[in-house]
Amino acid sequence: MTSSADTAPLILALSKGRIFKDTLPLLTHAGIVPLDDPETTRKLILDTNHPGIKLLILRASDVPTYVQYGAADIGVAGKDVLMEHGGDGLFELLDLNIARCKLMVAGRPGCLDRPGRLRVATKFVHSAECFFAEQGRQIELIKLYGSMELAPLVDLADCIVDVVDTGNTLRANGLEPLLHMADISSRLIVNRAAYKLKHGAIAALAAHLSDYLNKAAPAP
Repeated sequence: MTSSADTAPLILALSKGRIFKDTLPLLTHAGIVPLDDPETTRKLILDTNHPGIKLLILRASDVPTYVQYGAADIGVAGKDVLMEHGGDGLFELLDLNIARCKLMVAGRPGCLDRPGRLRVATKFVHSAECFFAEQGRQIELIKLYGSMELAPLVDLADCIVDVVDTGNTLRANGLEPLLHMADISSRLIVNRAAYKLKHGAIAALAAHLSDYLNKAAPAP
C-alpha cells in the first residue's frame, strides 16, 4: 500500500533574488524547472515540470522557519540566516557553494578601539551577540533591517555587523571591514521528519545537486 508521504509533493522553499538565481542551474541539472518566473509572477507556490515537486517563494529569513515547522520539506538558505535562526529541527544536507559572501564587523577605522560599551547596529542580533561575547566585549545592540552603512555615519552606532560581498558599499561610505565573523554560502536544509518520511525523494534530489557541484568544482 502506498503511504500519503509517498504521494505527497516535495515542497522546496526558496527566496527571490540572488539565491533563487544561483539555485536555478542546480535545479535544472536535477530536471526541475518552475513553470512560472518567480521574479514576475505573484504566485507564492509555484508548480514545476515535475508533478511531485513544488516551490515556495519566501523571504530569505523565513525559509528556515517554514522548513523547521514542516510547511516545506527542504529549502535553500544562507548560512548567515541559519546562524541567526539557530537551526532547530533542521539538517544541513549540502553546502551548495552559491551566494558566497562574508559576515563581518565593519565601521570607520579605529571604531573598535573606543572604551566602554560598543554600539552595534545589525539585523543579525543573535550572531552579533554571540560573537562579541566570545570576544569578551560588552555591546549595545541596535536592530536594523537595512541601510546598515548609514548607522555609523550618523552616530547611531559605532560599528555594524552585516554580510559583505565586494565591499564597494562600505568603501563608498568611508567604512571598512574590520573583523571576520564567518564565511557564508547557501545550504540545502531539510526538515527532520520529512527526511524520514520522504527520504527517497530528498536523497535523490540531494544526489543530483551534489553531482552538479562536483562537476562545477574547479580542478585542484
